[in-house]
Amino acid sequence: MVDPLRLAALLDRLRTELIALRRLAALPPSTLADDDDLLAAVKYRFIVAIESCIDAGRHVVASEGLRAPIDYADVFTVLGEGKLLDAATVAELRDAARFRNLLVHGYTAVDDARVVQILQSRLDDIDRFRVALAKAALDQPR
Repeated sequence: MVDPLRLAALLDRLRTELIALRRLAALPPSTLADDDDLLAAVKYRFIVAIESCIDAGRHVVASEGLRAPIDYADVFTVLGEGKLLDAATVAELRDAARFRNLLVHGYTAVDDARVVQILQSRLDDIDRFRVALAKAALDQPR
């Protein structure tokens, strides 16, 4: 059974990171591109936000007795298999997990222009996950 307090704490941390990322996304792309400190903040906030998605997803997967994911991206596939996420959200969050891996492990391969583009276009994907997981795991008796 899902621990509602644990899941709520993870999703609240995700919401906090999304608020910070939206503030950064409101800045002009040129401001972000020209400021290494702002870019570092964006990257770190993305890492924490996506880690929050992964941790929340893993908690629900384990609590619901779903199959063990083979990697971070697979967490979202498993949630889809369990009918907790729709196919579009699964695909979006699998992409987010891969982006997280690039930020964490592919330091020299990170294209800062792509980071800014993702910042300005993909935050709603992560927020849809937050809302969908809360609704599926906390609102419905299972």
